Amino acid sequence: EGIVMTKVTADEKKAVVVEVNAETDFVAKNEKFQNYVSDVAEQALNTSAADIDAFLAEKWAKDPSLTVAEALSSQISIIGENMKIRRFAQLAEENGFVASYIHAGGKIGVLVDVETDVVNDAIKEMAKNVAMQAAALKPQYTTRAEVDADYISREKEILLAQIMNDPKESQKPQKVIDGMINGRINKELKEICLMDQTYVKAEDGKQTVSAYVAQVAKENNAKVAVKKFVRFETGEGMEKKEEDFAAEVAKQMNA
Repeated sequence: EGIVMTKVTADEKKAVVVEVNAETDFVAKNEKFQNYVSDVAEQALNTSAADIDAFLAEKWAKDPSLTVAEALSSQISIIGENMKIRRFAQLAEENGFVASYIHAGGKIGVLVDVETDVVNDAIKEMAKNVAMQAAALKPQYTTRAEVDADYISREKEILLAQIMNDPKESQKPQKVIDGMINGRINKELKEICLMDQTYVKAEDGKQTVSAYVAQVAKENNAKVAVKKFVRFETGEGMEKKEEDFAAEVAKQMNA
């Protein structure tokens, strides 16, 4: 359990998202815990720490006689439950702003880096919609340019092996097989790249996120680029670690 929280500077040029875990949902909903997470987010917004270990070692802004880790320990003794500052990520954009969105009371937090020469309510609403899209549809990348070439070639190998194992498919000409592989890769990229996804509020049910951003930019006579996003979901990846640990224990017991 736990919550994800975002914080943005007054000029919206910089933002942070943090995840702090607790053991129970009861504590995650507790006001004391939420106030503490808000303080952690404030500290993370201003930190120059490169990773969580450096962050935990720095002085706690609310009481510089303690480190962040020591302040966490004292909160654990006050709240009476184990807690963990799990991760944080900062985004900064000098030529535009960073939009933030929190979903389901802290289950998911999203930051979106928007480079733009016009900042008005329409552009801000567009950025919020893009952040909501990222929260709902869980993309892994912003654009195709971010997707690792090795990942694509591995996917192509897997698809080729599947086709070759199918007696009907494997008889087709190489050109047709290549076309099938590229079609499936494109379909996958449309699902995992934010800007290629179908925009959830698309009136025609087809408009992509990039086409929606371009439309709003045009309507506001602006040059807009969504450069990056960060999406945190509470407990993400933790179940995997627990499963791996359980498998490891089972393996040792059977050894």
